[in-house]
Amino acid sequence: MPFTTLLTHPGSAHKDDLLACCLLLAKNPVAIERREPAPEDLANPETAVVDVGDLHQPELGNFDHHQFPRDTPPTCALSLVLQHYGLYEDAKAFCEWLEPAEWFDCRGPNHTAQWLGVEREVIGKLNSPIDMTLLRRFAASNLHQPGEAIWEMMKLVGEDLVSYLTSTRARIDFVAAHAQIWDCDGLSFLFLPRVETDLDDPSAGIGHFLREKGIEQSVAGTIYPDRRNTGYGISRYNDHPSLDYTQIENEPDVHFAHKSGFVAKTTATDPDRLKLLAARGIKR
Repeated sequence: MPFTTLLTHPGSAHKDDLLACCLLLAKNPVAIERREPAPEDLANPETAVVDVGDLHQPELGNFDHHQFPRDTPPTCALSLVLQHYGLYEDAKAFCEWLEPAEWFDCRGPNHTAQWLGVEREVIGKLNSPIDMTLLRRFAASNLHQPGEAIWEMMKLVGEDLVSYLTSTRARIDFVAAHAQIWDCDGLSFLFLPRVETDLDDPSAGIGHFLREKGIEQSVAGTIYPDRRNTGYGISRYNDHPSLDYTQIENEPDVHFAHKSGFVAKTTATDPDRLKLLAARGIKR
């Protein structure tokens, strides 16, 4: 059931309630009210109550974490909304900023710094004027409606987050369905063939796929469709020290080799030729 109203607490705004509302706006482009919830708000499944209300009842649209026991793993309002939409696990995997945001909201800057293994002062140095302006403008009014600059910006943030998570998952699934692991003269390469798809740059899912499968340490390089040509790119993965593709820059079907040696582009499409080119990049 879509929400007809989004409700969060008044007063100062924090990153978790703002981002939770951004995500909700992407799915439910309705007004945001900043006030304390009444019992009827908490009982109304068409009203999303975010970061206030002392209830976590997603079936009723209640997404508060403040009532959780002290030893609960850091979980903020954004965590709960991501869980509600089935996006949390992918967000944890694809968004490196999420877990620190959970820690900061639930444990504060000192414990977050300790968890990150940095000095307390580093936390303040990560503040952005973009964050400050969005939070201040969000806190400045008790009602935000479509057409207002802050509402529209929050909706864009939510839409971009949803798009990033869903498109990354789609790319990983595409790679899983089509990729092959090749042995090229003793080193493993992931080969992604050219397959018709509506996805934008499916090869962008290769790194996530390798990490998700737990094989990122065993793969030395990747061979993937060149977005600018009909051939392929051949690249070392995670800057593998055994590969240098300046070694194939004079091959007749190689039209580009980066001077740092991390990637080369070829017009070749035959698998045997691609394997040979990949192997010729191995340092001897």
